[in-house]
Amino acid sequence: MGNRLSKIYTRTGDKGTTGLGDGSRVDKDSLRVEAYGTVDELNSSVGLVLAADLPDEIRECLVRVQHELFDLGGELCMPGTTLIPDSYVENLERNLDTFNEDLPPLKDFILPGGSESAARCHMARTIARRAERRVISLTHDQPVNEASIRYLNRLSDLLFVISRLLARADGGTEVIWVHGDQRAQTD
Repeated sequence: MGNRLSKIYTRTGDKGTTGLGDGSRVDKDSLRVEAYGTVDELNSSVGLVLAADLPDEIRECLVRVQHELFDLGGELCMPGTTLIPDSYVENLERNLDTFNEDLPPLKDFILPGGSESAARCHMARTIARRAERRVISLTHDQPVNEASIRYLNRLSDLLFVISRLLARADGGTEVIWVHGDQRAQTD
């Protein structure tokens, strides 16, 4: 799968096109490139979360997610290829259920933050949502594996739950959103 690069620069993209995994060339701002580029950005942001001190079970989960995101990027880079099975979505759901089990129910909206690792995870969550939007945009033009959309949707939910866990594990607290009218009363 893919080409091995012995030289990093090829000059083939200097005119604003890039090669897909099937050998075809498309504009660098095409829907497909936007989709897999955003998945790559998401993978990098998960790497930033992994650079923090994390509980083992969260670390193991996110390392697996990075591999799966690389699969997803490959799938999006090679039209007609399916690399994201339903089992990836099911694994995310199992992790969601396990990680969410001991968290208190949400009664309010939470602002991104709480601790450094939680804030990093919130950033990854928002990038996951953007990746999902980019993949959905691609579906208006070309067929896309439906499991890939479900995967990104569940992943953003999982990253939200992990951010809640990390805020607690790091000794921080969740930052609860206060409506503007209520904030005005305390100023």
